[in-house]
Amino acid sequence: MAARLRLFSCNRWNVLSFHDADHGPGDGTPIDQHIRGVLARGGYDIEGGRVSILCYPRVLGYVFNPLSVFYAFDRRGALMAIVYEVNNTFGERTSYVIGIDDPDASVHAQSCSKDMDVSPFASREGNYSFRITRPDEELLLAVQLRDDAGPLIKTLFRGRREKLDDANLLGLSLRFPLLTLKVIGAIHCEAAKLWLKGIPLVQRHRSPRYTVTNVLSKR
Repeated sequence: MAARLRLFSCNRWNVLSFHDADHGPGDGTPIDQHIRGVLARGGYDIEGGRVSILCYPRVLGYVFNPLSVFYAFDRRGALMAIVYEVNNTFGERTSYVIGIDDPDASVHAQSCSKDMDVSPFASREGNYSFRITRPDEELLLAVQLRDDAGPLIKTLFRGRREKLDDANLLGLSLRFPLLTLKVIGAIHCEAAKLWLKGIPLVQRHRSPRYTVTNVLSKR
């Protein structure tokens, strides 16, 4: 697919690009191969099925994905599991593998315990709640992080399918220039606002470079 595009490439520099090294263990292992292995170890058989990803591409060689989402489908096209890949700004990454209870549901509600420090202003304790739809002409992803005191973070992403061609890629690049730099810039800007308000820093627990948590296993 990337071969027919001038503005998008896989594993090499371009205006927009996708690199396997930006996901999973970060060692360049083909991400499709890695995710299939993670799912197999969790008890999910998607042999003959496909894996789709929702993420930002590199823009002019740079990307930071606070959250990437992998959708795992079986050979019949049924959605079997979601892999939520969370990154923090300390270079740590963890994936939460959660099974789909009802593939026919219009919205899937999922949750898991937080296993990695993300913000220096929040402790490791807490729970993520996800509301997510199957990717189609439109998709929706809502994430909430809460602890015993209540909600800490609420975020919503809504997307609409567009034809993947150079004309659309050029238009998006002009509409959202340096998008991924804006992502990391906004994260640090919000952190600065919290610090100026006197919000105390929380001692950070170092995590391995990459971990996988199997939240719900179908065996």
